[in-house]
Amino acid sequence: MANISTSATGESSFISGVANADLAAFILRVTNGIFFILHGGLKLFVFTPAGTAGFFESIGFPGFLAYPVIAIEILGGIALLLGVWTRSISLALAVVLLGTIYAPHGAAGFFFSNPGGGWEYPAFWAITLVALALLGNGAFAVQRNRA
Repeated sequence: MANISTSATGESSFISGVANADLAAFILRVTNGIFFILHGGLKLFVFTPAGTAGFFESIGFPGFLAYPVIAIEILGGIALLLGVWTRSISLALAVVLLGTIYAPHGAAGFFFSNPGGGWEYPAFWAITLVALALLGNGAFAVQRNRA
C-alpha cells in the first residue's frame, strides 16, 4: 500500500508529489473516458449507427444527430482517457447527457430502474463531468493543466 505523504504545501497525498485532488481528477477523467468509449461503442457496434439513428427518430430527434453523438462519445472518451482538453470535453459531454434527460430518460421519471430508465443516472453522470471540468486534467494527463 502506498504511503500517505505531505507535500511542501502541507497537502496530503497517496502518491508522493501528486496531490489528492489531482488523483481524484485522474480517477474521474479515466473512468468517464472509459464509460464514454464503451457507451459510444455500444451505439457503433451493437445498435449500429443506422439503428441508433432510427432510435433517435423514434424519440423525436433528427436521425442524423446519432452520428455526431456517436463521434462525440467515442472521441470525447478518448480525449478524457488521455487527458486532452478535459475541461471543454467534459462540458460538451455533460450537454449530451442533459439531452438524454430531455429525451428519452426524462419521461421515465427519476429512478434509472424505472421502465425506460429514468434520468437519475444521466444526471449523476453529467454532475461528475461538471466536477471534472472544475478539477481539470489531474494527474498523468498528456496535456498539463494551465494555471
